[in-house]
Amino acid sequence: MFVQDLARQGRPEDLAIIDHERRYTYEAFAQAVENCRDRLAAAGVRPGDRVGIFSRNSADFVFAYFGIVSLGALAVPINFQLSAREVAFIIKDAGIKEILTYQPLNLVDALAQLRYDARVTQHDIKLVSKKKPDLPPAPALPAAFDDQHPCAIIYTSGTTGTPKGAVLSHRNLIANAQQMEIMHCRPEHKVLCVLPMYHAFGWTCSAIYPFYCGATVVILDQFTPKETISTIRREGINDLYVVPSICSLLTKLATKEDMHTLRLVVSGGTTLPLKIEQDFMEKFGVDICEGYGLSETSPVVTMNPPGHAKVGSIGPVVKNIDWRIVDANGNDVPYGEAGEFLVKGPNIMLGYWNNEEATQEAMRGGYFHTGDVARRDKDGYFYIIDRLKDMIISMGENIYPREVEELIYQFPGIAEAAVIGIEDKLRGQAGACFYSLHEGATINIRELKKFLQANLALYKIPREYHELPHLPRTATGKIAKRVILKEFMDQKALKK
Repeated sequence: MFVQDLARQGRPEDLAIIDHERRYTYEAFAQAVENCRDRLAAAGVRPGDRVGIFSRNSADFVFAYFGIVSLGALAVPINFQLSAREVAFIIKDAGIKEILTYQPLNLVDALAQLRYDARVTQHDIKLVSKKKPDLPPAPALPAAFDDQHPCAIIYTSGTTGTPKGAVLSHRNLIANAQQMEIMHCRPEHKVLCVLPMYHAFGWTCSAIYPFYCGATVVILDQFTPKETISTIRREGINDLYVVPSICSLLTKLATKEDMHTLRLVVSGGTTLPLKIEQDFMEKFGVDICEGYGLSETSPVVTMNPPGHAKVGSIGPVVKNIDWRIVDANGNDVPYGEAGEFLVKGPNIMLGYWNNEEATQEAMRGGYFHTGDVARRDKDGYFYIIDRLKDMIISMGENIYPREVEELIYQFPGIAEAAVIGIEDKLRGQAGACFYSLHEGATINIRELKKFLQANLALYKIPREYHELPHLPRTATGKIAKRVILKEFMDQKALKK
C-alpha cells in the first residue's frame, strides 16, 4: 500500500475530512488528490523530486501531500513558524524547486546568501487541488516503484545542531499506522488534528492512522483553547492526540461535559509530567495513553494500550519492534536498569537526507539509537528517564533533569519547570532550575529547596533558581531548553 491509497480507504460516502465549514467525503478526498496530482505533473514534478509544503493545518495540506507522493515525489513539510533563513536552509538541503504555500514567501535574499541558485517556484496550496479543465492526467508510477521508495523528508528541530532530514518511505508510514491498531480507531470515530501536520506526531497519529481506519479527521489550523474545546464538543470528537501543554490548558479551561465524547486521549511529543496527567484524568475521567516516538521512527515506538495504561510510563513497544537498552559501551544493561533505548522495525527511517555520516552514527549495529535513556519494568512497560544529551554530570554523578522536574511540578504554585545543566567550577556541571508560576501564585525558594532535599539526593538539587514569566516552547510543545540556556548565558555575559 502507498500513502496516497489512504484517500480511498474509507467508504466513498463517508466523511473523511472536516475543515471548519468544509466537509469532504472519501470520494471527494480522492478526487482532490487526483486534481492536485494532475496540476503538479503539469508543473513538471516527477518521481524523486522534493516538493516543499509550507502551510498551516488544512484540508489543502492533506491534498497537497497526497498529490505529491502519488507522483513518486517526496513531500517536505516545513514548519511555517521558521524564519526565511531557516526555510532557505531546508530548501537548499533538500534541493526543493517547487513549494506549496498558504502565503507568499520572500526567500530571495536568504537563498542568495546560501548560494542556492536553483529557481524555486511557489504555488498557492489552496488552488492545487482545484480541478483544471483540459489538463492531461498525470502519468502512472513506474512499474519498479514500490513502497520502500522515499515518501517524505521530515526535518528534525535542530536542537542539537543543524537540522537533519529524516527520510521516510511509504512502507515506514503505512507500517506505523498498522502498528497503531492497538488504539482501536473505527470508521465511525472522529479524530481531532490540532497538532501541526508538518510534525511526524501530528501527521501520523492525527491523519495517516485515522485515514488508514476510514475514520473522519477534524482539522484545526492551530491550537487555541476556546476553539479546541468548542470543536471537541460541537463535532463530538472521540480521539484526541495532544502534547502536555494542551492537556494542562484543557484541564484548566474545559468542563467535564465539554469532554464527554472523548474515548481516547494520547499524549506525545515530549514527556508528560505526572501532575498534569493525574489532574487531567481526575477531572475528566478519561485515561491519557502516553506514547513515545521520534521523527526517525515515523514516529510511534511505544504506546500505552487504552484501558491498560500505566501512569508515568510510555507503554510497551508496538508490534514488530525489536529493542535493546544499552550502556555507554553498547552492552545490554541488566534487567530493570536504565540505558540508551535502541529500536529496529519497519517504521524506522531509510536514513538522513544526503548525510551518510549521521545515518551511520544513528543506525550503528543495525539499530536506531534514540538518544533517550529508558528502563523497562517486569510487565514490559517502558519509562523514559531523560534525553541522553540533557543528562547532567556533576562530580561524576549522573543527574537526569526529568526526575528533578517531576518533583518541582508537585510543589504548589509551579506551572512549568526545566532543569538545565550549567558550568560549575567545582563540580563540572550543576543544575539550574527555570520555572514559571500559576497566575497569582508566589513561592518561597527556601521552601522549594527543602522540599527537594527531602525527596532527592543532595547532588541532584539545582544550584540556581530563576523565575520566568513563561518558559519558551517549540512549535510541538516541548520546553525549549536550548533557548532558555542561551538567554541565560547572554544575560550572564552582559553582567560581567
